[in-house]
Amino acid sequence: PPRTTTAPALRHRRHRARQARPAAAPSTPPDWVRWTVLPLLVVVPIGYVVVAAKQSRISGEDKQQEAAARHMTRARPSSLQQRVYQVSFPIGATHPGYLETNSWDVSVLLAQFTTTAGGLDTFLAKVGTSRAALQPGRVTIRPAQTKGVDWNFAVHRPYAGITLHQAGDKPDHDITVDLTDPDAPTVYVVSTVNFQHGFGGG
Repeated sequence: PPRTTTAPALRHRRHRARQARPAAAPSTPPDWVRWTVLPLLVVVPIGYVVVAAKQSRISGEDKQQEAAARHMTRARPSSLQQRVYQVSFPIGATHPGYLETNSWDVSVLLAQFTTTAGGLDTFLAKVGTSRAALQPGRVTIRPAQTKGVDWNFAVHRPYAGITLHQAGDKPDHDITVDLTDPDAPTVYVVSTVNFQHGFGGG
């Protein structure tokens, strides 16, 4: 009679057949995957480094600018600053310098220059006063106003000064002139724009 294969024997044969099959080779990713992913693995870290370096450089520049903003710049203010603060440097003025500070309600420009006797008269006329109005021996600029600049009015010199207040949003001026050399006076001026003036703040 024909031999009958039992179920356990069939399972055993199938198991041995599976073992005899060669192991499948690992699949290779398509070319488009390799050409897309591999460059990203290289570019992304490089991009991060570039961005981080740029942020670090910007942060450093901001700190340098912040530090520089607390000290006097040895140059003339821009034409716009001179108009806003009504501080017009005379033609030919030497040893110029300025420092601008700003807050939410007040902007201040500290400026200095050395000029001629005629240049002083021209400057004073443009702010609405004259040499005759200067008060001999008076220093109108307070120590609290001179932070960040090297002005020292404690030294005895022939100073003369005047304080000018203007209505509205026009700047106020504290002017002190060093007349040690009458032919080459040095002018120190603090121009203050108080935005509250335009809103009834004084």
